[in-house]
Amino acid sequence: MTPGACSGYTAGVTGHPQLAQLFHEFAIPGRYVGAEPWGAGHINDTYRVAYDHGTGIRHFILQRVNHHVFREPVKLMDNIRRVTAHLQEKLAGTPDLNRRVLRLLPTRDGRPFVQDPTGDYWRAYRFIEDAQTFQVVESPAQAEAAARALGQFQRLLADLPPPRLHDTIPDFHHTPKRYAALERAIAADTYNRAAGCQREIEFARRREPIVGALLELGAPERVTHNDTKLNNVLFCATTGEALCIVDLDTVMPGLALYDFGDMVRSTSCRAAEDERDLRKVRVDLEIFAALARGYVATAGDSLSPVERQHLAFAGRLITFEIGMRFLTDHLQGDIYFKIHRPNHNLDRCRAQFALVASMEAQEKAMQRVINQL
Repeated sequence: MTPGACSGYTAGVTGHPQLAQLFHEFAIPGRYVGAEPWGAGHINDTYRVAYDHGTGIRHFILQRVNHHVFREPVKLMDNIRRVTAHLQEKLAGTPDLNRRVLRLLPTRDGRPFVQDPTGDYWRAYRFIEDAQTFQVVESPAQAEAAARALGQFQRLLADLPPPRLHDTIPDFHHTPKRYAALERAIAADTYNRAAGCQREIEFARRREPIVGALLELGAPERVTHNDTKLNNVLFCATTGEALCIVDLDTVMPGLALYDFGDMVRSTSCRAAEDERDLRKVRVDLEIFAALARGYVATAGDSLSPVERQHLAFAGRLITFEIGMRFLTDHLQGDIYFKIHRPNHNLDRCRAQFALVASMEAQEKAMQRVINQL
């Protein structure tokens, strides 16, 4: 989910006539006005819904959970309910709290979701006004703010009471299993696409020895976000301040290094994730240094020495993992990530692998940044 600044609405959404009906399932006072598609997520379907509260038009986010990707939506929503409630409790008394934590809107019978007659699961969030997300980083200051928000998110959830959160996607960041899935997709070649990406396949195979590196460190399991792209940080549209972390579907037990690494992957390169001009795809050391400063400033005291020492490597490994996932999806017929053009997932893979190569070339410089911290 990527809530942003307000901008008008559409009185109804083609192909989704049930949105008005769904509105009445949630405990939201007012009259349904209309809805519009919202955000740029790859997985779920998201709408900003306008309703008349009696004193003017207000909005909330309505989202259909992709239960083909998230196969146990009830457990997923239990995770989100517990995490958002804990964050609200930890930040109680903070000015502007409603803009700093996602807030689920309950149904009329008190549940955190609605299941419609077709079996789809829907949830509602309070809309955060005067806010925006970014697909590409604009400055080192913005990168540092995003990393501070991530570090705080992890730190605040460090004392989440038992029980352990559910694994919404088992082995989500298990790089050896992602590599094995890629090899199975290559062997099956269901859509006869392997011949068109031999260079990418060989790139992956040459790096097979590193796939287990983070899992073999013995780093502690933590509550982690697991999808820490820059566009999952919500910024104030007026001040530029990082407000909160959004898109909590993959919040579950994991390694802090994968979270920091994914923010490095998505933020330290100024090119888009699907950039086709690979000459533009390279790690920006100034941005990387800003990310490291921001993250260590808020999460540093809770990190073990082995975690701190592998912060630079984490960016390279998660970038490689995401590249493998894009390549696997391309070979399997684009069944996971939404595509917007032919070979879109292959383009994404190529961009990620180009970024891996850039990180390899600047490995020593990136590690110096970490050592200086």
